[in-house]
Amino acid sequence: MMWGEFWPLHSAVMASAFWLARDRRQQELCQFQMVCRETDSLSLCHGQRTRVQHCDCLEDSHRSNSVMDLFGEPRCSKARARAWSCQGKEPAGDRCWVQDGVVRLGLVKMADGKEDPTVFTSTSLPSDPRLLATVTNAYLGTRVYRDILHINGVYNGAVGDTHRADIPSPVNVRMMVPGTDSLAETFTLNTRTGTFSHVLQATDCAATHQIYAHHSLVHLMAFSITIWRSAHATQPITVQLQTPFVPKSQDLDLNQGPDFQGAHYVYGKTLVPEVEGGPCPTVHMLWTPVPQTLTLRGEERQRSWEFLTAVAESEEEAKRSYSEGLALIAAGSLHSSHVHAWTMLWRGCCIDLDGPLPLRQALYGCLYYLLSAIPPRGNPGFLFHGISPGGLSNGTQGEDYWGHVFWDQDTWMFPNILLFYPEAARAILEYRIRTLEGALRNAQEQGYKGAKFPWESAATGREVCPEEIYGAQEIHVTGDVLMAFEQYYCTTQDQKLFREDGGWKLVDAVAQYWCSRMVWSEEEQCYHIKGVMPPDEYHYRVDNSVYTNAVAQRSLNFAADIARDFLIPVPEEWVDCAKKIKVPFDAEKKYHPEYDGYSPGEPVKQADVVLLGFPLMYPMSSEVRRNDLEMYEPVTELDGPAMTWSMFAVGWLELKEVQRAQSQLNKCFSNITEPFKIWVENSDGSGAVNFLTGMGGFLQAVLFGYTGFRITRSSLRFNPALPNDINKLKVTGVSYFGNKLKFAITKEEIKIKVIESRQDPLASPLEAVLEESRQRFPLCEGQSISIPTVAGWIQRSSAETF
Repeated sequence: MMWGEFWPLHSAVMASAFWLARDRRQQELCQFQMVCRETDSLSLCHGQRTRVQHCDCLEDSHRSNSVMDLFGEPRCSKARARAWSCQGKEPAGDRCWVQDGVVRLGLVKMADGKEDPTVFTSTSLPSDPRLLATVTNAYLGTRVYRDILHINGVYNGAVGDTHRADIPSPVNVRMMVPGTDSLAETFTLNTRTGTFSHVLQATDCAATHQIYAHHSLVHLMAFSITIWRSAHATQPITVQLQTPFVPKSQDLDLNQGPDFQGAHYVYGKTLVPEVEGGPCPTVHMLWTPVPQTLTLRGEERQRSWEFLTAVAESEEEAKRSYSEGLALIAAGSLHSSHVHAWTMLWRGCCIDLDGPLPLRQALYGCLYYLLSAIPPRGNPGFLFHGISPGGLSNGTQGEDYWGHVFWDQDTWMFPNILLFYPEAARAILEYRIRTLEGALRNAQEQGYKGAKFPWESAATGREVCPEEIYGAQEIHVTGDVLMAFEQYYCTTQDQKLFREDGGWKLVDAVAQYWCSRMVWSEEEQCYHIKGVMPPDEYHYRVDNSVYTNAVAQRSLNFAADIARDFLIPVPEEWVDCAKKIKVPFDAEKKYHPEYDGYSPGEPVKQADVVLLGFPLMYPMSSEVRRNDLEMYEPVTELDGPAMTWSMFAVGWLELKEVQRAQSQLNKCFSNITEPFKIWVENSDGSGAVNFLTGMGGFLQAVLFGYTGFRITRSSLRFNPALPNDINKLKVTGVSYFGNKLKFAITKEEIKIKVIESRQDPLASPLEAVLEESRQRFPLCEGQSISIPTVAGWIQRSSAETF
């Protein structure tokens, strides 16, 4: 058997093409039509449906047979050029292009000849398995070639031992071809399609293994094996499948049930509840049995095999999902439906720039991993339990903080999600509302009123941090949670969440907690918060952490504001505590000490005081903002958590020191690993992996730093600042008051377009206002405006200028 130098097309395309073909000429025509149809439906060129419309030789092919032959020379050079002209994007057939009539292997090129920043490929896997690509959706997740997967919200173990329950993974399969030398091997993560691919190729045969967690059908994970041969090869081709899968778990009492529609079935409960007397979730899993070998017979040119895994917390849902997956396989559309879901996701959310390739790759990688974690639009069909620092691919016992949810979700990831997908942001807030009872118990047990959200949260909202000191002292998380609610309210005006769905109860409880946590200082005539750990975890049991006190003040101000909006009487205590809380400030040196007694030069673990400027937007002069940055930048741990330097970058961008900002952002690249752009928490490789917290900070440096976006009570402000090596920044899908906006920013002008407007006929339209001139520009759906690159804001047209 000889293996050849070609790369297979996407399996759904090829399966349709070959099985519909009856003779050579019909095969060529059918194949080309399917390529056009498949890629058109994927809308891979930034939402433009171009393939069928632009393939004008498709119609001619009926007369001239001018279509591409996969294993031979196309008779029409126009067809060859058209087939892959959509800005270099391939139809989910990772890392391939057409040259001299043959599908070739290599780096995917854009139309301008540059490498595609959305596709990450390698001829080998990283030696550290923690750095393998992840395939997740909002409900299920794993690392490729890992023997376990996780379910959102399913934990095992009591309190500090609570961790994501390990579920044995049927999708952990490795593909090999025995008895064959000189195989070319590639591994590819396509962030556009949410698919990981492994390809083996030789002289005149190839095999592809694709793995994915279905984005919209969240209870399904799947993989496929596809084998191709060229026309002159006739020998059978056998692929070996290696799987260590055993249906056992250290966290579940699994039992075997009867097979269902050809699938094996196990079910069982977790062993230990999170809190005494609490529930133990039941897991149901169905999977297609995986044979040891697959063979393409001599008379076959191509064949695909699809394997399903369905996981749910009810037998009914698991079986329904598996049946739906089987129906999609029968229709030849399982993978294409997943790709379509990703296409729609990217269509509503994109950050791209004319700048260095590594920066563009980092942006797409961060977006892919973060978007993988959010619920699909519409009814997701399950209760969302938040996002942990390492995502669903990690979180087993002793790994990545056990899969717990921290302030990382609310402060570092949430703002990016909110600006693109408010529905997903709402799901995060609903998780906090559902765990409010646990937060109320936390405060009560520590002797305070209201709700204290846990430093580490799992399913109940009770504190599950293994180390008591963090749960007791790192209380700023409660203010971080409420800041996310405030940002959501200011960008959506979703009063239903607060009036009917529990949001107001949470706001009220947080305000009560902060008031009960403060003590009055007769000496200083202000309120203190004592005995806390700030975000800088090198210090503990300190008084008046500047960040903690500032976020408490912001919580109280928001609680009072929203009470007024709802015509609820505002407790005098809220107003008094917000007005009189101490926020440490050194008037002589004109900077903010991290806490009472902080001495300049003391080492700092991570971003802390610099967070006052952003995201807290605490009022201060440019001089103080600069002093804070210069005071803490040299003493902050260089190898500390990955999100730190993005916040220094945002600060310098505020001050228009763009190159200094870029030097801070560049430090983040030491936390990005190759080849799949997995982030590590610390640059030495320690800490959490697939560190979504660092990715969230990095995205904010671009999404809020380069653009200058700031969410205020009455507007979305902008004040762009682009580094020298970035000529243009495009941000598509910014959500504001139910509208979707597109920004195209250069150093000279800003173009703003409403690409989707709110359906409510009573809603006020939007307008852009320039800060200095107060000039107003109406924003109408489908029309672009051009303004100078200066500070301004977006507001409702009826709003007063300020």
